[in-house]
Amino acid sequence: MDIKVNSVNFTADKKLVSFVNEKVKKLQLFFDNITASEVFLKLDKDQEKENKQAVIKILLPGKELLAKKQCKSFEEAIDLAVEALRKQVKKHKETL
Repeated sequence: MDIKVNSVNFTADKKLVSFVNEKVKKLQLFFDNITASEVFLKLDKDQEKENKQAVIKILLPGKELLAKKQCKSFEEAIDLAVEALRKQVKKHKETL
């Protein structure tokens, strides 16, 4: 699976990028046919505590799944988004 990590309004460090890759790769345990994924890490300009947003898009044959979460940290947002995608992947797999 090809994973692209895009950071918007900031530069992501290697530790965060490797964390993203590790979490997103785990989705392949639930469904083998994931062809690619794109992760967008956004830092909102608001000075709120929950200003870090993670958007994860995965491509399946004939389908695209998306999860978007906003939290206090990127790690937390990624965890929640991956969990949401895991549920979507399982649901998609059941319909096949």
